[in-house]
Amino acid sequence: MPVVRDLRVLLRFRNFRRLLAVRLLSQGSDGVYQVALATYVVFSPEKQTSAAAIASAMAVLLLPYSLVGPFAGVLLDRWRRRQVFLYGNLLRALLAAGTAVLMVSHVPAWLFYLSALCVTAVNRFVLAGLSAALPRVVDAERLVMANSLSPTAGTLAATAGGGLAFTVRLAIADSDAAVVLLGAVLYLCAGLTSLLMAPELLGPERALVRPHLRTALSGTVRGLVAGLRHLGAPERRAATWALTSMTLMRFCYGALLVLVLMLCRYALSSGTDDGLRLLGLALGVSGAGFFAAAVITPWAAGRLGPGRWIAVCAACAAVLEPVLGLPFATGPMLVAAFVLGLTTQAAKIATDTVVQSTVDDGFRGRVFSLYDVLFNVAFVGAAGVAALILPPDGRSAPLVVTVAAVYAMVAAAMARFEHRQVSHQ
Repeated sequence: MPVVRDLRVLLRFRNFRRLLAVRLLSQGSDGVYQVALATYVVFSPEKQTSAAAIASAMAVLLLPYSLVGPFAGVLLDRWRRRQVFLYGNLLRALLAAGTAVLMVSHVPAWLFYLSALCVTAVNRFVLAGLSAALPRVVDAERLVMANSLSPTAGTLAATAGGGLAFTVRLAIADSDAAVVLLGAVLYLCAGLTSLLMAPELLGPERALVRPHLRTALSGTVRGLVAGLRHLGAPERRAATWALTSMTLMRFCYGALLVLVLMLCRYALSSGTDDGLRLLGLALGVSGAGFFAAAVITPWAAGRLGPGRWIAVCAACAAVLEPVLGLPFATGPMLVAAFVLGLTTQAAKIATDTVVQSTVDDGFRGRVFSLYDVLFNVAFVGAAGVAALILPPDGRSAPLVVTVAAVYAMVAAAMARFEHRQVSHQ
């Protein structure tokens, strides 16, 4: 397989192997920590979980990406990236241990959420630093290959970390706090692994002249506005349409995830452990859909074009999601999880391609920062909308039908845009 061949080539670079090890441990820890939080919020026997509580947890996990993300690069250009990985992961290990203590203590809910918020805020710096450091450990010829494989490997590590968290929770320790402590240990391992690299190896260059921090931060805000204006130009309509479509599809995925969480907790399980097993299976199946998307999309987008492939993905979701979702049964729900994982990730890969190919290089970073904000705000917003619609057991035909209608609207709009593009050529 080409992916295996490319990975073998990259693994010949010693420092790439070390940076990849930091990524795998960091994102694997994230998977453990996030699943532990989810099970604590959703499946604690002493809690009467609601969709509103799930929405709050999603906001804690994802909003730091949106609020901190655009500014992370400003600080990363001032700090040695190796030190970011070291101290960032050590800080996360300490904060995660604090979260575990709060789980077994009788403290206000806001204090628990604040602890989780701090862990995920630091995470943004680590992930941005991992991407920024890649050009320092591979040559220019293989940089595109590294940019393709490293994030995919990180996503798989996060999925594996989530699977490990479910295994530990169900088979070893009937305690969410114990799972969080496992995440803390893995964060510690990630920090110590970064010590295998020299402090100056990953940059940035100290000789570069940088503006004052206040100037750089205000410049970031202006840069985001400039990126938005750049997207508004007629020649970049393809990127604007793709980003809008992906934002709406991410919204749909977020709403359905809350529905699945509530179904696993109440309607489709006879107890906490059964619900946890079902949720773990659903997330694993969805992860398989993500992997299938990575395999299929290069061929499909090459044949159809990225825009048409987004339309096909949205159309498939619009048709299959209500067919599989409205029975509110375990088997169809698992098939739906795979379909939605595949279509959502396939559309994201195609959107990335459209943005990279149509946005000027000088604006690409700012546009991707906007993309990041839209991606996560849509997810959190979807959780909030689902919290307003869902009944206590999660069975909501109106939500399923509404999501299908949004998918259909995206498919129709993208197909129409692509048709117009062809007509004007």
